[in-house]
Amino acid sequence: MLSGCGGDDPDAGTNGVGKLPAGEIRTKSRAAADAAPAVRLSGTVVTSGRTYQLDMRLKTDGGIGSVTSKGATFKLLRVGEQLYLKADADFWNHADGSDGATGKLDGKYVKVPQGDPAYKKFSGFTDKAVLLDGLLTLHGTLATDGHHDQSGTPTIRITGDEGSGGTLDVSLRGKPYPLRLERGGGAGTLRFSDWGEDFAVAKPAKSETVDYGKQLPAS
Repeated sequence: MLSGCGGDDPDAGTNGVGKLPAGEIRTKSRAAADAAPAVRLSGTVVTSGRTYQLDMRLKTDGGIGSVTSKGATFKLLRVGEQLYLKADADFWNHADGSDGATGKLDGKYVKVPQGDPAYKKFSGFTDKAVLLDGLLTLHGTLATDGHHDQSGTPTIRITGDEGSGGTLDVSLRGKPYPLRLERGGGAGTLRFSDWGEDFAVAKPAKSETVDYGKQLPAS
């Protein structure tokens, strides 16, 4: 627990959202997240029984970062609507079931066709609006759960169904950005940082890019 710096009032000198009902805190936090032009998101997401380790930087028109699942790590880059996937030979061999793709795809950015199932599966990891909409949720009855600290930043914690529906730490310094989320049902833990800090995304050089064709191997 974070002890207050202003006498007995833990909200002294903060942005004041710690005094609000849990529902209003969630609303203000989500509004701040939606309005921010960029964010870094890292941690784990469990979906359909599969665990993904994410380290992504996201903004409205693109994203870049890495995803690890079942011991395989690949990089994702989205510039506008164009999605690229970069992985080593082991990843492609596992996906393709042969050595045929190894030399062609190893260490290259592969353009993912928009009609490919992989596009729908992986583009969401690079889309700020889609990812936040799917992740920033608490289930059940909302309540506040005291003042805490995330990497030196004071937070107010809100919970869904006393934590079984997830917990969210919201910054009490500056804008009320989400800083840490524990998803309900053991579905992963995520940290949010670098809110509003812009970064560059650009299409990779042609020498670094391979157009695989109409459809990628199933992964």
